[in-house]
Amino acid sequence: MQSDTLLHIANFSTLFMCMVLKFPQIFVLMRAKRSTGISLNSLLLELTGFIVFVTYQMYYDYPPPTYLEYPILIAQDVILLLLILYYNGSLRQSLVYALLLVGGWRLLTVERWIIDLAMSLCTFISAASKLTQLQCMWSSKDAGQVSALSWGMATYTCMVLVRFVAMTLLNFWVLLTVIYYQRRSSSSKKDD
Repeated sequence: MQSDTLLHIANFSTLFMCMVLKFPQIFVLMRAKRSTGISLNSLLLELTGFIVFVTYQMYYDYPPPTYLEYPILIAQDVILLLLILYYNGSLRQSLVYALLLVGGWRLLTVERWIIDLAMSLCTFISAASKLTQLQCMWSSKDAGQVSALSWGMATYTCMVLVRFVAMTLLNFWVLLTVIYYQRRSSSSKKDD
């Protein structure tokens, strides 16, 4: 019972964090009125990953609670994108980005294999987003207007998933052990 309560608290707190995850970054940008240190490419990759994930979940009729945070994160990323474009003096490009994102979103559902392939690449897209942000800061040797609080909350939301990774690895270990002993048992029966 206690572990279920902890799991519910972790799930709710993760959902809550996702609801406000980008707010600190949005406020930092609005206060500074410039977007130095924030990688536009990183944001676009992250937005792409979120769109792929939520589209996949909706395409295969997953229950909304399993992906509820993603539309919220997409909306926050769109606000960030508009702010970055505004402070970079290139707000007119927002229409191009909107067309690309909506067109890409529609393209995902043209054929089943497209959404399946995109989903299988989603982890790589997400990782590329983080690496692109790091590269931006490393090359400028400055964090600029990047919000530590937003990245701290993002770290927390991912830490909750560590439990599932650990369970996956342990389940795989059990699977390999079962296969090992089944093969060993069948070869000993053949010897008899």
